[in-house]
Amino acid sequence: MVFMFCFSTSSLYAEEPKVSGTASVDIMSNYVWRGQKLSNSWVIQPLVGITYGSFGANIWANYDSDSKIDEGDGHGEVTETDVTLNYTHSINKLTLTGGYIYYALSGANDTQEIYLSAGYDTLLKPTLTIYYDFDEGNGAFIIASIGHSFETSKGIALNLGASASYNINNKVMGFDKDGKDFSNFYNAELSSSLSIPISKAITLTPKIAYSFPLSNDSKEAIKSISDDGDKDVFYGGVNLTLSF
Repeated sequence: MVFMFCFSTSSLYAEEPKVSGTASVDIMSNYVWRGQKLSNSWVIQPLVGITYGSFGANIWANYDSDSKIDEGDGHGEVTETDVTLNYTHSINKLTLTGGYIYYALSGANDTQEIYLSAGYDTLLKPTLTIYYDFDEGNGAFIIASIGHSFETSKGIALNLGASASYNINNKVMGFDKDGKDFSNFYNAELSSSLSIPISKAITLTPKIAYSFPLSNDSKEAIKSISDDGDKDVFYGGVNLTLSF
């Protein structure tokens, strides 16, 4: 009976959810979000996240080096802080994730989204994510993506990705030439990155990406939202991640 008790106790502890954390920072030439160029200069984007079993939470921020502080002489301020909560469940090769995002914005009204993502672990790892903004946007946004990693020497990986999106009357994504929200294809993005392990816990990742609109409606919307009116955006930077 003692053996059985010890075995059961060990099994119980072995099944406890694992806790892990991540701290990372991106230094990027511009802040680009869903094809919208939201800065005129380089940005710093730190993130801190934690997972407990299937549950996760993270805080992300954007520091814009060219954003004026109180319209004074100084430059640079935090223009956005996002909080994300999520739950992930896997069924064989299918991974489902549901979550909530709160966008705290400087110079614009805060907004909120819920989302559902489905990814399948096969060639090119196709993933479909549906976001619904139930606050300022009052509409949806869909992103379909694929990607592949090529292992090279000493654990270095070349990562290639592509995505396309569709807007469904989401006001946050801008308006057409008549000033109305719209449903149409939005933007596509091609990306490339190189994951370089510095140690078991630290990874350095330089990356580049190119984003462009997929419809006349999105051209108008992106042009009106982007800081300098650009529709096509080429940007890049570097990420440093610590996992613990």
